[in-house]
Amino acid sequence: MAPNLPLLFDSRERLAKPDLSSLVRLRFLTTIDFPPFNFTDQNGKLAGFNIDLAREICNELEIASKCQIQALPFADLKVALAASQGDAVIAGIAVSEELRQQFAFSRPYLMLPARFVRNLKAPIKGEDSSALADHSVGVVKATAHEAMLAAYFPKVKAVSFDSKDTLLAALKDGKVEAAFADSLQLSFWVSSQASAKCCALFDGPYLSEKFLGEGMTIMLREKDDVLTAALDHALAALSRNGRLQEIYLRYFPYGLY
Repeated sequence: MAPNLPLLFDSRERLAKPDLSSLVRLRFLTTIDFPPFNFTDQNGKLAGFNIDLAREICNELEIASKCQIQALPFADLKVALAASQGDAVIAGIAVSEELRQQFAFSRPYLMLPARFVRNLKAPIKGEDSSALADHSVGVVKATAHEAMLAAYFPKVKAVSFDSKDTLLAALKDGKVEAAFADSLQLSFWVSSQASAKCCALFDGPYLSEKFLGEGMTIMLREKDDVLTAALDHALAALSRNGRLQEIYLRYFPYGLY
């Protein structure tokens, strides 16, 4: 079984449940081009981790009958939210200082870590990152992962590639002994036919707000304090009662951590 989802809410912290009795409806905005978080299934219906999470939030807040989920092009999400054409965006938008000046954000509900993946034929002796010293480790150039690899693991022989595809092809062919990248992409690649069982996740996961951001959050209008507090309350409850873990395992059976 995949490792448990790290708890991002302190079990001792109590987040009050705001009164939503006057709420007419809660409109979540998302996209269809970010699988497995948000996409359309074979029947043309919205599906994914974020979609299931939005529905569970509504159940937790006891407002399921007032909830709607609408998909828009990614480029339209911020404009639509600012124009009150929706109430909350759940689509994997990265938090930035610029966005914080315009919008509010829920607490993070999922962190996307970095991981190593190794070629199983490579002569790497050991089970943690120290075993990679002086070994070739591929990374995509000009990315947060390249900067993170240089900062955290200066003893590896970093080899830069222009794209994720060229990086993984080089790893599969043994041109580099390991790679450092996004855990989401690596976990699916390792378990797919594309990898031909050449490789395995190695050590980690590695989390860094400095390099990888604050994690996945829900974006709301700037002064929507009551709804922001309500979503934080729901996310904390889902984290503690295991329902967030259930959704995680549904979409990430091989685990990110």
